[in-house]
Amino acid sequence: QVQLVESGGGLVQAGGSLRLSCAASTRTFSTYTMGWFRQAPGKERKFVAAILRNGVGTYYAESVQGRFAMSRDNAKNTVYLQMSSLKPEDTAVYYCAALSKYGTSVSTSTLYDYWGQGIQVTVSS
Repeated sequence: QVQLVESGGGLVQAGGSLRLSCAASTRTFSTYTMGWFRQAPGKERKFVAAILRNGVGTYYAESVQGRFAMSRDNAKNTVYLQMSSLKPEDTAVYYCAALSKYGTSVSTSTLYDYWGQGIQVTVSS
């Protein structure tokens, strides 16, 4: 069982920045592809970003491309999501997730094995 704990959320004005962190409680952290998803009120959960186990490959939703950057520190069992130029439409609960199967779609939420509890990000206009 892998526990994921997000931190760093909060309230920010449009145009501002936030950095989310996700700490994992597993010694095999480096074997997981990690992803970030978000869910706005009344909407389905959507893919935001993912990073492969070795940190070389990163993938982003079109809506955040060029504004968000995902990274990982395997020595600290932690992934990060640096969010810049935030917009009100980025307001959502953000979830960290871990995917054990390699070579599969990183944007499909149902394929992920473990999820964090989520953290609120609110962007005011």
